Amino acid sequence: MTREELMKMSKKDLKNRLAELGKKAQALSGQELTDAMDEARNIGEILDEIKTREELMAAAAAAGSNDPEPGKGSEPGEGGEEPKNQVRAKNGKALKDGKAVSYKAKVLVNPRNAMTTERVAMPQHSSTEISPAFNNVSSLIDRVKTVPLPGGESYKRPYVVSYGDGAGSTTENADYNVSEPEFNYAEIVREKITAYAEEPEEMVKLPDADYDSVVEESVTRAIKRYASRQILVGPGGTGKFRGIFFNPSEEKEQVIDPATDITTITAIDDGTLDEIIYSYGGDENVEDIAVLILSKKDLKKFAKLRDKQGRRVYTIVNHGNTGSIDEVPYIINSACEEIGGTKDKYCMAYGPMSNYEVAIFSDIDARKSEHYKFKQGQIAYRADVFMGGNVVAKNGFIRVKNPSA
Repeated sequence: MTREELMKMSKKDLKNRLAELGKKAQALSGQELTDAMDEARNIGEILDEIKTREELMAAAAAAGSNDPEPGKGSEPGEGGEEPKNQVRAKNGKALKDGKAVSYKAKVLVNPRNAMTTERVAMPQHSSTEISPAFNNVSSLIDRVKTVPLPGGESYKRPYVVSYGDGAGSTTENADYNVSEPEFNYAEIVREKITAYAEEPEEMVKLPDADYDSVVEESVTRAIKRYASRQILVGPGGTGKFRGIFFNPSEEKEQVIDPATDITTITAIDDGTLDEIIYSYGGDENVEDIAVLILSKKDLKKFAKLRDKQGRRVYTIVNHGNTGSIDEVPYIINSACEEIGGTKDKYCMAYGPMSNYEVAIFSDIDARKSEHYKFKQGQIAYRADVFMGGNVVAKNGFIRVKNPSA
């Protein structure tokens, strides 16, 4: 039944109709069940309106107003003038006299519509959770080899430069061919990394959500983000990371020979990945445990590449900061430049993560102070750690570099 048809029924008939719908509900489904629910909802609203009118009539009677004239029913369908017109007349007179008038919320707002604070006063609630931002820390820091050295100042890792290639034929009674392995070492010095933040004391007093812990965690995340970038672009020198892209001025300190850099890639195409994979390692084998480090922009270029039939050239599987390109693992790091971008800048690195070591000379010391800016009502947070890193295998990574021109 439509709402107009229901409005013509008495309260008793409406209740009977509602009971009838309840009995039929078990046998209904689909659109019929939906229609029955809408009709039941309309009946409920009409019954609420009837109850509201009865309450208003009772209030009017208690205030000394005249009773409804005989024959003037209080419910729709019973004939006569509806009492709500009398109530409106009374409210209008009260308003003209400067008196306050109240209305029931259900009369003003359809319960099925969304209520806003402009219509009805709504209580304010706060979630106990704080929505995080996008991840800004590369997982590179979690994949390299770490060496705990609490209290240390520096660390040296020896590595093999070459195994020697002097074996050969020797005549009887002649000297043996000399074939000695060559060694060197990679030095790791400690760098002090710090982060600092402040928050007003009012933030700590905000309800529900733990803003305080987010601020405290952010200084630790900042340290991790910095260290992850330095694994690639650490400038070397006193008290600094020596990154994969770092080239010492002295040849004896060059763990990665700059002559092995790939400088022929000017754009990503269907042969880019093969060029990188088969350029890395020795002459006798192809490495199968290496990882490609690149920027998100270049990963996008791999993903958008299509063949002449419009099919993807590379099969890419994404897992947030990591994933694979044709089953070759990759890690995204924003310190990498873009292929075809700034000249002479490094864009990618390929090699086993164990070929880079991070020495941790102390734990991360995170502290909170409510005294430093007590007068301003500021709470201060700081965190620091001593750590350093370097490539620890000869030509442990092959690097892709934008050409000079």
